[in-house]
Amino acid sequence: MSRIGRLPVAIPAGVTVEYKDNIVTVKGPKGTLSQEIADRNINVKIEGAEVHVERTREDKSVKSKHGLYRQLISNMVAGVVTPFSRSLIVNGVGWKAAVSGKKLTLNVGYSHPVDFNIPEGINITCPDQNTIVVSGISKELVGQTAATIKSKRPVEPYHSYGIRYSDEVVIMKEGKKGK
Repeated sequence: MSRIGRLPVAIPAGVTVEYKDNIVTVKGPKGTLSQEIADRNINVKIEGAEVHVERTREDKSVKSKHGLYRQLISNMVAGVVTPFSRSLIVNGVGWKAAVSGKKLTLNVGYSHPVDFNIPEGINITCPDQNTIVVSGISKELVGQTAATIKSKRPVEPYHSYGIRYSDEVVIMKEGKKGK
């Protein structure tokens, strides 16, 4: 059995979890999230203050989805209590980021500023000109938004200019050697 899939998901106080028509809905103080369970061989049971994910067959495809759906439900329960966040660093001479309304403006070495429309359910703040903090209740949406912002100017390996995650380690390449 899946080691992750067999673990129950604890439901904290103030959070409600519903399972109806193969859709898990989690409501909490920060918002509401829902996830469709696409595989009919995965069952979700809510018993007291715990959610159990079970499978009906032992096929390889069902086993691989068992732990996935359990972790997706766990992330939804965690997200409606405390939002997820991802921090990005803008590194370059004269490069900066600013938020105005529902738009993130990046000046990252191009001849024009790059505008990024902030999706629904995501909050982006810039504590200073070189830091971007992406936060929201959906871990998937936070990660995808941060990756999209990072793709606007990937890190260059010779001088480490670009947009990177705050916990990312940039492996520098060695420059040309003179004679």
